[in-house]
Amino acid sequence: MAISVHGPIGGMEYPMLCFNGGRPEKDGTYSGRTKYGMIGVIIHEVGHNFFPMIMNSDERQWSWLDEGLNSFLKYLAEQEWERNFPSRLGEPASIVEYMRTDKSLQSSIMTNSESALQFGNNAYAKPATALNILRETVMGRELFDHAFKTYAQRWAYKHPAPADFFRTMEDASAMDLDWFWRGWFYTTDRCDLALESVKVYQPATGNPVVEKARQQQAPAAAAPSISAQRNAQDIAQTLVEEKPELKDFYNGFDPLAVTPADQQRYRAYLAALSPEQQKRLGGPQYFYELALRNVGGLVMPVIVQLTYADNSKEVQTIPTEIWRKNNAQVTKIIVTQQSVVSFVLDPFQQTADTDLSNNAFPRQPAASRFELFEQQQAAAPNPMQSAAQNTGSPR
Repeated sequence: MAISVHGPIGGMEYPMLCFNGGRPEKDGTYSGRTKYGMIGVIIHEVGHNFFPMIMNSDERQWSWLDEGLNSFLKYLAEQEWERNFPSRLGEPASIVEYMRTDKSLQSSIMTNSESALQFGNNAYAKPATALNILRETVMGRELFDHAFKTYAQRWAYKHPAPADFFRTMEDASAMDLDWFWRGWFYTTDRCDLALESVKVYQPATGNPVVEKARQQQAPAAAAPSISAQRNAQDIAQTLVEEKPELKDFYNGFDPLAVTPADQQRYRAYLAALSPEQQKRLGGPQYFYELALRNVGGLVMPVIVQLTYADNSKEVQTIPTEIWRKNNAQVTKIIVTQQSVVSFVLDPFQQTADTDLSNNAFPRQPAASRFELFEQQQAAAPNPMQSAAQNTGSPR
């Protein structure tokens, strides 16, 4: 049982009782912010009956173990209350502005609550976002929910510390999450993964008909040098053109012509391959080498979206272990059956990447809008008041 009472403050919890602020206007109307703020604060304060009242963690020492976990659960409850509920905390994109601030203005989540800078972000927003990322991107919903429920059951009434939470999540999921706790809870590093370059390779077929035709097309596709362009105009006739007797065998030799000897060598080459190797050699294959850099210092899984030449898309998730030997820069080979026209990192903004300008290759301009003139506006009525003025009823 939990009782929610209207009070003069935003929200405050006690065992089985909480006080929550927020009231409609005198005419009975209210803004959307007031509505969703009230729903959210009631969910949050009532939720405190479990975290920390039943868990009984030390809020003075580790506020995030109370407020952060409760804010995360509040986010889940809000989304079950109403589809696309405008939650203020939980979504990775909502923590980006805080995480891109200078490190001198941040504290790690594990800082003592009375010493932490930006207490709201440190104790509420960042841990709530971290747990959402852990659930959606790192562990998956089913495994995370099992591990989190195990923590709630195992440590009820037992005064858990952060280490108890970390160990239980790993023990119940059989996952090594040390890298995640270190980055998100013990440092002020931010997620900023950059796709610096992409190189494409195609295996040679060995077929002289295919390979020599490709070699013929390459010079034709390339623009001639500035010297070659000017020589074509300035040199009316070369010496060999003027005196044909200067020509020899090589003036008529075509190194890219397919000869019987070329075809014989190719047949011998195919005969030495297994049927599987022959099949692989005959199909289209593209090898893309992605150069990745960890600019922000926080290692995270690499989510990359591939857009193919036919405009179809594929999303691949590369586990965090890709950074295990070098957490600053790595390369990743992706093999496809058709050509890729673009790569985009974190297309759904699920890792709280703080700089999206370096996530795409080829680079994509960042869209932005700005006001040409500053406009001073009087306080506008809330939508319910506007509707009442137009129709006579806010309903």
